[in-house]
Amino acid sequence: MGKSLRRRRLRPSIEMLDARRLLSGYAPAQIGTAYGLSSITLTSSTGAAVAGDGSGQTIAIVGAYHNPTLLSDLKVFNQTYGLPDAHVTVVNLGDQTTNETWASESAMDVQWAHAIAPGATIVMIEAASDAADDVLAAVDAARNTPGVVAVSMSFGFTETAGQHTYDSYFTTPAGHAGITFFSASGDHGPAGGAMYPASSPNVVGVGGTSLTLDDAGDVLSEGVWARSGSGPGRFAAAPSYQRTFQQGAKRSTPDVLFLGDPTTGVSVFHTTPGASQGTWRVVAGTSLGAPAWAAIMAIVSQGRALEGRASLDGPSETLPMLYALAGTGFRSVTNGVSPTAAGLGVPDGRTLIPALVNATTAHDASATKTTVAVAEPVASTNKPAIRRTPAFRRRTVAAPRAPLAPVRQPRLVRQAAPVRRKAVGA
Repeated sequence: MGKSLRRRRLRPSIEMLDARRLLSGYAPAQIGTAYGLSSITLTSSTGAAVAGDGSGQTIAIVGAYHNPTLLSDLKVFNQTYGLPDAHVTVVNLGDQTTNETWASESAMDVQWAHAIAPGATIVMIEAASDAADDVLAAVDAARNTPGVVAVSMSFGFTETAGQHTYDSYFTTPAGHAGITFFSASGDHGPAGGAMYPASSPNVVGVGGTSLTLDDAGDVLSEGVWARSGSGPGRFAAAPSYQRTFQQGAKRSTPDVLFLGDPTTGVSVFHTTPGASQGTWRVVAGTSLGAPAWAAIMAIVSQGRALEGRASLDGPSETLPMLYALAGTGFRSVTNGVSPTAAGLGVPDGRTLIPALVNATTAHDASATKTTVAVAEPVASTNKPAIRRTPAFRRRTVAAPRAPLAPVRQPRLVRQAAPVRRKAVGA
């Protein structure tokens, strides 16, 4: 898709900690409290109270290469934090080829989507590789999977003039229940500019914050993470839903925020491909926000289904609704990074979820999900250069304590400097 451009990418690194100073990242209970996602209660058609956990809904997560220990690592995560068993289906579109960076990404994405929406079904789509055509084929498989209401994408393309030809990949297929697409805005800071598909008008772009909590999960401080990708895109015009919120003629990113700074990150259990034993790591990045927001949308869709309403379509319903809720469904954070870096803010699930559940749309009359076949991706001779959102700085840490015990915050360390590389010519 256009000529090659320079791009930034971080190398994930592992920092061995002194055995006498073992630290842990944030636990699911702490993050749930911080963003108002704990103890969400929905209402059934008969008026009965129902736990808001995403039950009956499906989240699709798009990654690349195979992660052979995805499910066994998830089981350790669940047992440690007292989470229920997860309903996960892995769709491998390639072979048994593995990649440590992508395996770490899929471990984090699945574990934290499940932590936020433990009742939802998760479909992990493993692209054959991180080549553009393979990743887009995985997105196409995700959006055509029956029952999917949210798609998480922790990757990005370098913006080019022809990117709009790919916008159709981030739309709800005909006859399918409404789907919202979430994409990480990137870990390269505002100097790197907007990334696609976070800059697509069809996608909810998710940026990152630096978050400091006390042991109970109460927020002590939160601000835009310095490395969170942000800024106006170079090509897409500002969509109508954004014009009254952000000034400028171009689509700006991100739309929303979630924890992203790896120095105030979350705990993930991961086994390096080929290793015999897994380790606990403190991780984050804007990659964390995409599956987290997809899980929030699963809870919204559960509430809407209980009231006979259809799941939401991203560009025509979710995005306009989010901007209409500016100041009421979100908690603002400090922003010293760029004019667009704060977006709408971080979610306040206590107000955001009920507002999206109760919103009426033209599709509510027929909320039945329709099974559709997986379509073949559209071939293109112009291939965008995939730039996976840098996953995070990985650190070996001690296994977290029991779920109800306080979890200490990780030691602040400096994020590794990005490595400049030239994209391979398309």
